[in-house]
Formats: sequence, C-alpha cells, structure tokens
Amino acid sequence: MSARKLAMVTFQGLQLAFIGLVIAHICFGWGYPILWNCLLLLLAYVVVTVANRWGGAPDSPRRAREPLEIAPPVTGRWSALNSPADRTPSHGIHAHGQTYAIDILAEPEPGSRPAYRWLRPLARRPEDFPAFGAEILAVADATVVRAADGQRDHLSRNSLLGLLYLMLIEGSVREMSGIRHILGNHIVLDLGNGTYAAYAHLRRGSLTVREGDRVHAGQVLARCGNSGNSSEPHLHFQLMDGPDPDGARGVPFTWTGIGVPGNGQTFEAPPTVTARA
Repeated sequence: MSARKLAMVTFQGLQLAFIGLVIAHICFGWGYPILWNCLLLLLAYVVVTVANRWGGAPDSPRRAREPLEIAPPVTGRWSALNSPADRTPSHGIHAHGQTYAIDILAEPEPGSRPAYRWLRPLARRPEDFPAFGAEILAVADATVVRAADGQRDHLSRNSLLGLLYLMLIEGSVREMSGIRHILGNHIVLDLGNGTYAAYAHLRRGSLTVREGDRVHAGQVLARCGNSGNSSEPHLHFQLMDGPDPDGARGVPFTWTGIGVPGNGQTFEAPPTVTARA
C-alpha cells in the first residue's frame, strides 16, 4: 500500500472516529468542550494534505509533467467547469489524483441546460439535463483496468438547498465511504507509459466494457450519468499516474483540436477527432 493510499485510509478512519466521538460525547455527557473533538477532523485534513504534497505537489515546477495530448472523451457542444486551465488543483485539492481534473456539461444549444435555481425546484430528474445519456468515448487506445457499475443516478442538486445538502452532508458521507462512492459508476483506462484516464459519474447500466478489455480511441465506453458525488449529470475526467485514484497523482492533458477549455467556456468536439499515435 502506497503512502498516499495509506493516508486516504487514515483520513477516512479519522473522519469516522470524529463522528463516533461526537455521538458518544452527546450520549454520555463527557466533561470537556465538545469542540475539542474537532481536533480529530483537523488531524484528518492535515494527514491527507501532507501526503498529497509530500515530495512536491503534482503541479509544482519540479514535479509537473508535460501535458499528454489525447482525444476528447465526448462529441458535440459542451461547457467546462472546475477546469485546470484556470487553476490547479482544479477541484481545490490534490487528493484522488484530481489536480488536473475537469468537469464538462453538455449544452447542445445555448440555454438547453437547466439553470441553477436558488429555491425551486429543489431538484430535477437527471433526464432533464442534455448530458444525461450522452456517449462517453475512449481518449486513446487503452486497456480497461477498472469498470464499476451499479450505483443509481440520483436527482440533481442544482438549487441552494440541494447544493448545501451535497456539500455539507452527502459529500461528507461519500468521502467517508471511500472513492467508489465519490466517483459513482466509473471507468479507469491504462493508456500506457504510467498514465491512466478516469471517467466518473457514469449512467447506471450503460458501461459497454469490462476490466481487461482492450479499447480504441473514439470507442463508446458508457453514457454520461449522475451517480456519485455529483450535483447534476456531467462527466468528471482526469489523467493520473496510477490506476487507484486514492494513491495517484494528477497528470496534465490537452485534447486534440481543443486544448483545455476554461471555466464557462463552450467547445465543440467533432466525432472525427482522434488522438495522435
């Protein structure tokens, strides 16, 4: 087990211990301030932060790799969110190999994606979003090393209350439950030369590949869904240096003919674009 993997296991254990300690404190009325229990939570975040920055963060000058050119994982008109073109780590943390991760949302036409609402509706069906069911493609010739299915596609969390629930409650529970519950249904491809591509939040029952399968650039792997730690149907995509996101470091990428779209930027991915040999 790598040091980063061990750190993530410790992180989850300390979070669970914190919950247990708070419950015990309430039940038994221990005679010290309840906020002292938060030291366990603080220690958990110190452990995971140090582990993912030990030896230099993936985006530090002495550790950063050259971006790998690959084909885009989708076709059609999409927009980017949490893009590494604007900042790294793109999702605020280096953990789970997501230093250079990107979220993309389908927008076939301007305004076709339901907008964020402060109050109502609190949630929407995943079928209301154009990304739901969109084909997800292999970005290069590769071997499938992970293919996890079976998690449901839940309602969106694109209202104020829905987003607060996701961030404060659901997200924390998923974090403590492990990477599988964060990614939802997902696929990891071995691209060779120590680089792996991860696709997260896929639609339940849509995976067309299994572990060990050999795939080709542009091949349909699954369909976009809303499983795991997701606010609405979208694709979370990242490259990393290992098959297990808990122990991997992020790897930068660029999509052939597109580059890396910035936050809010729309891009068109034609079906003919393929990665260079």
